[in-house]
Amino acid sequence: MMKIGIIREGKTPPDERVPLTPIQIKEISAAHPQLEIVVQRSPIRRITDAEYEQEGVSMVDDVNDCDILIGVKEVPKENLIPNKTYFFFSHTIKMQPYNRDLLKKVMEKGITLIDWECLTDERGNRLIGFGRYAGIVGAYNGFRAFGLKTKSFGLKEAHLCRDKDELDAELRSISLPPMKILLTGRGKVAKGSMETLAALNIRKVSIDEYVAKEFDEPVYAQITFLDYFERKDGSAWEADHFFEFPEMYQSKFMEYAAHTDFFIAGHYWDSEAPFLFTREDARSEHFKIKLVADISCDIDGPVASTLRPSTISDPFYGYDPQSETEAEFDAPGAITVMAVDNLPCELPRDASSDFGSMFTKSVLPHIVSNDKSGLLNRGSITVNGAINESFSYLKEWVAD
Repeated sequence: MMKIGIIREGKTPPDERVPLTPIQIKEISAAHPQLEIVVQRSPIRRITDAEYEQEGVSMVDDVNDCDILIGVKEVPKENLIPNKTYFFFSHTIKMQPYNRDLLKKVMEKGITLIDWECLTDERGNRLIGFGRYAGIVGAYNGFRAFGLKTKSFGLKEAHLCRDKDELDAELRSISLPPMKILLTGRGKVAKGSMETLAALNIRKVSIDEYVAKEFDEPVYAQITFLDYFERKDGSAWEADHFFEFPEMYQSKFMEYAAHTDFFIAGHYWDSEAPFLFTREDARSEHFKIKLVADISCDIDGPVASTLRPSTISDPFYGYDPQSETEAEFDAPGAITVMAVDNLPCELPRDASSDFGSMFTKSVLPHIVSNDKSGLLNRGSITVNGAINESFSYLKEWVAD
């Protein structure tokens, strides 16, 4: 019998999401009687302890006797239990300085740390995450900012909606003027954003139409790095070459910025790649973007107007291109920025259910099979406290 514990989220500010819903635990337990799943009691989850109890899930205060401990965000150092296997988002693989001590403590306590972000298929595609709901809520927040900035409509704050159904009902209550919306990316974040655009019945047009035509309705176009980067020497695009030599490429994002009112940034960006637009670009008379929903939220990175992350309670600020400083979100001449960096937390019930479905389909079979395929090992930053070979670059950083 393997015992799995769903742990109480301890990070501040608290996270209301869970890795598995009551129904999902009930279904897993029925399908895999060799697994025992318990849930640590918590007063902060949006899915309450009572809801778990109603489905017959065992609730506990102490998870010390569990073999595997599963959470969402970083576990506070003082809460880590020695010699356990943990699943959570550690935010350490990019050598984030604020979590170096966390990784040190994981090593000191002999823990195997499997990071959700590192669980990938053979092609390197991530198997599990909250990207879809980041896209859904990020795009919604962008339209909410538009309504407030133009004083044309009001949308309920996303985190006050019970679920996605209520969010979609809010969207159906508004009407939009003709506008051009640009979406970057093609992964889960971009697809989530497209769900919000679909709820508003906004038509998707080709890139050529987007640049060449005017419309009497709101429309959007979707572009990827193949569209907004080009080789400096004018040679033809080669994806493999780009990933190996990103410094040989430059942005041509201004070709689209000249025709865009609202930009939804749903792309993945590598620090070696060019910026999409710079602060100098934002000052250009050809730069037409007045609103940015930066779901990717890379600070001082590819989207020059993103000066800092914003918060669920205070999601919008302005960027003054002339002074390159922060301004009020609706200040004249300012670019309105939405850069909340924990967007799925605004719809924790739906995001949790979606995450649990991915876990059940893509991760659970590897737990049950004792990782015969090696997928869990590939996603392990540490194994029994030692840095895994795949992440050997972290050794010097942790020791420094």
